[in-house]
Amino acid sequence: MSEKEQYIEWAYAQEYVPITMMPWWLDAVCAGKTWDAIVVKDEEGHIQGAMPYLLRKRARWKYILMPQQSHIGGIWVTPEITADKWKTAEVCRQIKERLDQMGLAYYYQQYMPGSLCVDAMRSLGFNTKERITYRVDDLSDLEAVKESFSKNKQRQLKRAASLHAERTMEVEDFYRFHTACLAARKRHISYTREFLLVLERKARRAKQCEILSICDDNGQVYAAAFLVWDKSYMYFLIPTYDPAFGDSGAGALLALEAMKLAKEKGVRFDFEGSMNKGTAEHYRQFGSKETKYYAVEKYYKPLFHIAIWFQKLREWRFR
Repeated sequence: MSEKEQYIEWAYAQEYVPITMMPWWLDAVCAGKTWDAIVVKDEEGHIQGAMPYLLRKRARWKYILMPQQSHIGGIWVTPEITADKWKTAEVCRQIKERLDQMGLAYYYQQYMPGSLCVDAMRSLGFNTKERITYRVDDLSDLEAVKESFSKNKQRQLKRAASLHAERTMEVEDFYRFHTACLAARKRHISYTREFLLVLERKARRAKQCEILSICDDNGQVYAAAFLVWDKSYMYFLIPTYDPAFGDSGAGALLALEAMKLAKEKGVRFDFEGSMNKGTAEHYRQFGSKETKYYAVEKYYKPLFHIAIWFQKLREWRFR
């Protein structure tokens, strides 16, 4: 049995693995690409930790990156050693040795908030970068949640009083709506129609997604979001808003209705973060709590670092 097959079997047997590290998710977001896994076992042959990864190749470079629309990856350890920094460090050390043998030019993954693996990988020579997500952990009293919204968001909710939420939007309609909303801002969509169709099909099969839309009584869509969830959180994966209705309050209602759905599913709510100041401020106004998580990276080949720098410079010049 290959390590990938071992990981698949192990992941489905765990009480909890983040949705973006589940095999069905990786099959969806890595369609047409190569994903694999490294597993670490104890002396009795039991898996103690694992790291699924997306391996990319360009010219003579091999590198590991986060798959599209996936915010959490990295190393996942069994519940038995989650709080044991020494055993966790040993899992990380063994995975680091495997990475060193792969001939990589670059490694980049984002780890779960609170993961002890971040410190372990830092001590092994990897760089870490702080990232921020915004969470609402207590949805037991939605009226209290609404009261925690900023005055601006509460005013927006009042403006949205004539609008309502629906869960009937088809995935192709969502893709067209998102494309149109971005085009109105002179921006391009970052994923393909085929990508979303595959992801939605697999997520529906797992019963872990919903498309939520905010509409008026004539059926006009003002805002929509593609939501996914696991046993802990619902994620505001792909929200979009029609700029023609920017003053309608639809964005605030969309977030509130998504939180209602999270409560219905018995999970907490994660806006999935943003390092963009404007988006971050938008999420903070919903009474969310800033939560840190970390990206772990390493340049194995200095020339790859230079190549990435020139690519970013070229993109900046021609924006």
